[in-house]
Amino acid sequence: MKNLVLAALLAGGIMFGQTKKVVSSNIQWFGYKLAKTEASSHNGNLNLKSGEVVMKGYNIVGGTFALDMTTINATDLTGEYQTKLNNHLKNGDFFETDKFPSATYKITSVKKNNNKAFPYMVYGNLTAKNKTNPVAFPAKISLNKGVLTMVSDKFTFDRQKFDIAYASPAKDVVIKDDIDMIITITAK
Repeated sequence: MKNLVLAALLAGGIMFGQTKKVVSSNIQWFGYKLAKTEASSHNGNLNLKSGEVVMKGYNIVGGTFALDMTTINATDLTGEYQTKLNNHLKNGDFFETDKFPSATYKITSVKKNNNKAFPYMVYGNLTAKNKTNPVAFPAKISLNKGVLTMVSDKFTFDRQKFDIAYASPAKDVVIKDDIDMIITITAK
């Protein structure tokens, strides 16, 4: 009888979904000046406040990630220049972290992808500075002994769709609208 109850509970969890909490993450960003090249770029990281992935059986059916925008950090610079860029990214010219300390990403679906290296496409909505737009990315997803790992390929979104724009239109022209990201999460 105990085995039957346990089997029913497990089946119910698989049918109705289970939530896995993110236990580690690595979020990298890449911004570009006039030319989208490594020589004219800055890069860095930011922290995840919290996250969860909703699974139904072995499939991801949803998830929510809260990004801590106050932790945005340029890692290609050091000292005074790093401090200046970090403050610049956090002020009203870009992310306005005093008004908008978080951004969120909500997974709406995950589908198979024809790319062998990144066989899934993750679709969802990114909300930053109270603007929400769809953002999708290719990913490798694995589930091993209850631990989910998701690693994205480098993907791009348009910062202008989120009002992440330099206050001076003339200065904003020298910065590409593309922001690239690579995301790695582990959840269990």
